[in-house]
Parts: sequence; C-alpha cells; structure tokens
Amino acid sequence: MTVLREWTFEDLNGIAELEKECFSSEPWNLQALADSFLSGHFYGALLEEEGAITSYGGISVVLDEGELQLIATAEMYRKCGRAQKILTYLTEEAAKRGARRIFLEVRVSNAEAQKLYLKNGFRGVYARTRYYPDGEDAVVMKKELV
Repeated sequence: MTVLREWTFEDLNGIAELEKECFSSEPWNLQALADSFLSGHFYGALLEEEGAITSYGGISVVLDEGELQLIATAEMYRKCGRAQKILTYLTEEAAKRGARRIFLEVRVSNAEAQKLYLKNGFRGVYARTRYYPDGEDAVVMKKELV
C-alpha cells in the first residue's frame, strides 16, 4: 500500500540516502535537508511503501512565490506516476500557502524531468549558464498558479 504524507524529521536520513542514490553529483546532504526542513518556509511530501520511501519532493514558499527545491523517485519505481503525485501535491500545497507562481531549476540534460514539468504547466523562462558545479547549465522554469 502506498502512502502519501508530509515529511517528518525522522524521515530525513532515509531521504538523504535516496537522494544519494538518485543524484550522483551534488545530492542534498542530511544537513541541507535538515536546514530546509527547519526553515519555516519548507514543505516536504513523500510516498512510502511498506515503510520504505520511494519518492519525495520539497517546496519552499515565501510570500507569493514557491520554489520547487527537490523531487526524486527511486529508480525501480520510476515511470509509474510517483513523481507526478508528489508534484501535484506540492503544487496544491504551495497554492494553499499563498504562492501565485512556482519556479524551479532543472539540468538541461534531464529530459525526463523537463517532460514532467512541461506536462504540468511549467514553461522555460531562461537558462542559467554553468549553474551546476560540474559546469552544466540549468533551465529555469515557471508555472503560474493564478
């Protein structure tokens, strides 16, 4: 049975482990996850199956803007709609918290993520040259909620 729920502090170790599995370069570490979690602006959601975290995401909302900070799904659970569920849930939560628009950055090479974002109403706004430490560019995307 799959459960969709908000992150708790106790989930951070599991999320950090899955983050390392999903992102070989620059995964969020436990400290970065904890800092965001405790910021007061952050909301995290995850999918859990039999006690194991299979997908997660997080968004920060400040005033009327949201920023999708992270979203990932364990490799064996990809292409089954889990990231879609997390993205929908986080978008709805951002709107409840007063966001009128959501921004995100995505690697130019991450076609699967870009496809998910485009399908959900995000549009490319501009590129950030050499945004990532390895020199790869990022596409900044935005979705208007109102």
